[in-house]
Amino acid sequence: MRWLVWLLVVLFVLLQYKLWVGDGSLAEVWDLYQQGELQKQENQRLHERNQTLEAEVQDLKQGLDSIEERAREELGMIKDSETFYQIIEDPASVDER
Repeated sequence: MRWLVWLLVVLFVLLQYKLWVGDGSLAEVWDLYQQGELQKQENQRLHERNQTLEAEVQDLKQGLDSIEERAREELGMIKDSETFYQIIEDPASVDER
């Protein structure tokens, strides 16, 4: 009878070892859960970025106003009938403000 108790204790310890340390242990499951949460956050950030880019693409496809705005801001372009004025301030007067 005594050897049966010891056998059950050894089996119990082996099962606990697998639960806490072996493959598929609680620590491993918790680590995978945290990695999943981080991946969900990254996916959400990328989804929002993709939506912004998709809206920009649709805007560029549908209207000339957005193309004109980009040409003015990013390329410094002006229309034929416009006059470009560039104001250069004296560096000393900028520091005095």
